Amino acid sequence: MRHVAFIAAFACAAAFGQAAENLTFEVASVKPATPSPDGGIFVGSRGGPGTPDPGRITWTNATLKILLTIAYDVKNYQVNGPAWLDIERYDIIAKVPAGATKEQVGVMWQNLLKERFGVVVHHEAKEFQVSELVVAKGGPKFKETTLDPNTPQATPPSGPPKLDKNGFLDVQGRGMIMMMRAGPAGPSAQIVGKAQTMTELATLLGNQINKPVVDKTSLTGKYDIQVEYTPDPSGMPLPPPGAGLEAGRARSADNASEPGSNLASAIEQQLGLRLASNKAKLDVVVVDKAEKVPTEN
Repeated sequence: MRHVAFIAAFACAAAFGQAAENLTFEVASVKPATPSPDGGIFVGSRGGPGTPDPGRITWTNATLKILLTIAYDVKNYQVNGPAWLDIERYDIIAKVPAGATKEQVGVMWQNLLKERFGVVVHHEAKEFQVSELVVAKGGPKFKETTLDPNTPQATPPSGPPKLDKNGFLDVQGRGMIMMMRAGPAGPSAQIVGKAQTMTELATLLGNQINKPVVDKTSLTGKYDIQVEYTPDPSGMPLPPPGAGLEAGRARSADNASEPGSNLASAIEQQLGLRLASNKAKLDVVVVDKAEKVPTEN
């Protein structure tokens, strides 16, 4: 577990010296996100160092908290601040200077947030309840991937997502995508991953339950997973009941969770994994100041 994750960003900035203040995107468009016509919330990013499009980063429906986690190399639960950090959403297109590293882009995000949102932060230590991801009784209920290692990375859909015959996101490529939607019985969420490690799953679960999750499964392969659950709506704007893609959705009899299953229950029922409690002290980024409306492009 990285108990001092934020130090990486500071070390990077220190290594650049005064140049860190000048590390900026060549061009950046930042604007409030446009609500989807079907009421859904689709969050995702494309591009950046290490992707097929290293010179351009596109974020759709990003919250300021998401951007802070990228800027300071921390997890969602390591950012403290006003509740709206999880509510207000933004569409961002940033042009990355040629040859920029992932670490340099992190500093560029820090500078962008200071310039466009007036973000001011400080850092402090805090004890967290953590969860260890372990194999439940009966063993895992998913299989190793059959995808070729050279399969392109999956990207979130630009519009309403395509669903497979069982009503799950039809993810094309490697990666993990999460979707929330509303229906007559209330909100539901899906996580679908292709060719993912247990460490990657643990990271995503930690972001969803807002506390650290550490992989203790001893499963070392790459796996295809899918899970459906009832999300905690706190801090998350949801479409009105009956909107979105709920109509016509089918459930798989083998994979569907019981109605009302929270994430912890759903991963045990559907994936054969469970979360065991523990404690650890982590460093957090505390937001002292931030503006909801970014300065104009």
